[in-house]
Order: sequence, then C-alpha cells, then structure tokens
Amino acid sequence: MNPLVEFCVSNLAMGAQSVFEALEKDPNVEVLEYGCLSFCTRCSESLYAVVEGDVVEGATPEELLQNIYTAIENNPMFSSYEF
Repeated sequence: MNPLVEFCVSNLAMGAQSVFEALEKDPNVEVLEYGCLSFCTRCSESLYAVVEGDVVEGATPEELLQNIYTAIENNPMFSSYEF
C-alpha cells in the first residue's frame, strides 16, 4: 500500500500543480485530486495537500513537496519507504 496524497483542484490552480505532477511521477505515492477538500480558508492562504488524512502546508511548491515527503517518512506506516 502506497501513501495517499490528496489535492484540492483550487489549490492546484494556486500553485500546487507542479507538486501534484512531481508526485504523480513517483510510483511509491498515490495522488488524487478533488474538486474540494473542505479546507477553504487554508486553501486560499497557502499551498497544501492532505497526506494520509493530515494537512501538510508549504510556502512554496518546493517546500510543500519536501514537507509532503517528510510527512510520509514520519508516518509509522511508511517509515521504511525509500523516496
């Protein structure tokens, strides 16, 4: 089972699209996009994704990507994964 990372389509349009595309290329990560994840305030203020049910944010796409991988590595279910 691979870690699940979910994105809101509105947040993709705000700058997270490159993160989504980078994660799509990683065969060890499952990536989904939804019309809305119901984090509208957060969505309008920062880049974010939901990683295994937890919100992960970043000020830039690069920071968001790094924070997503850090969240996956810190999750006990996936701590043995090599990214």
